[in-house]
Amino acid sequence: MGEQQKPELFELNNGSIRIKITNYGAIVTHLFVPDRHGNVADIVLGFDSIESYMKDNSPYFGCIVGRVANRIRDGKFALNGVHYTLPVNNGPNSLHGGNKGFDKVLWEVVEHKDGDHPSITFKYQSRDGEEGYPGDVTATATYALTSSKTMRVDMEAVPKDKATPINLAQHTYWNLAGHNSGDVLDHSLQIWGSQITPVDQNSIPTGEFLPVKGTAFDFTSEKKIGNSITDVTGLGYDHNYVLDCGEEKIGLKHAAKVKDPSGSRVLDLWTDAPGMQFYTANYVNGVAGKEGGVYEKHSGLCLETQGFPNAINQSNFPSIVVQPGEKYKQTMLFEFSAE
Repeated sequence: MGEQQKPELFELNNGSIRIKITNYGAIVTHLFVPDRHGNVADIVLGFDSIESYMKDNSPYFGCIVGRVANRIRDGKFALNGVHYTLPVNNGPNSLHGGNKGFDKVLWEVVEHKDGDHPSITFKYQSRDGEEGYPGDVTATATYALTSSKTMRVDMEAVPKDKATPINLAQHTYWNLAGHNSGDVLDHSLQIWGSQITPVDQNSIPTGEFLPVKGTAFDFTSEKKIGNSITDVTGLGYDHNYVLDCGEEKIGLKHAAKVKDPSGSRVLDLWTDAPGMQFYTANYVNGVAGKEGGVYEKHSGLCLETQGFPNAINQSNFPSIVVQPGEKYKQTMLFEFSAE
């Protein structure tokens, strides 16, 4: 069935939130929400055409990344006595599933519902040995507008016959002032994480846990992203936060709150994942985006809720190994409001 499929664009619209999504990479290409004055803007970075995503010049705009999101050290891991080697595509590391991860494949549309609570469900069959990973895996991703201000994302994956690491993430770049409105350094951010997993020179976690209090990584109370970004080694934030201090609702933890100062849009993110990569588009450099826009460094921010980076090689991190017949699940709730 997958052979006959072609890349298409689908829309979810409940009257207050409007989203465009493609079955290529399960990518959110557009997301329109109003500010407090009712002015609607597209607040996600991306391209005008699906073809632009397929040309391999996208820095993972809007997609689902897998089979394993984030970095695996040296592209190697061992599981059940077998050593696996993955494509190395990020310095010495394997990043976001390899050369052709879940972001670069066609997903099957298994359900698309309109109405007051529109939703779309995509499915992808990942084969044994694909990008070096063991075993067949069936993955699904559902995007749903569950209320006038809420988008829910449910990601699931089931290995068929071999244990395998699985760690999916949603990689949207947000700019709440509008996708083509400059950098996000004036956005305010709060993260309900009291620790990060510090990294070495190759962006691989050392295995330690660093309390953020008193450091440039401290977003436990709301502050502007630009306040301390120059104190971070490298080009900006690209770090995994341990989500350990957020209040809970419906089994999800409050992970982050972002505010745009100019137009009053607010995004609250809830998840059941243990970690969240906060990334400030450090390597986006002159990317030709939607409507003639050009995206530069820090033009968006990513809040990638996830298992911890390189967890497959770090025994003191929560395991990302899923056994045959077991189900990997992650839920994200994006709440849009205006203040």
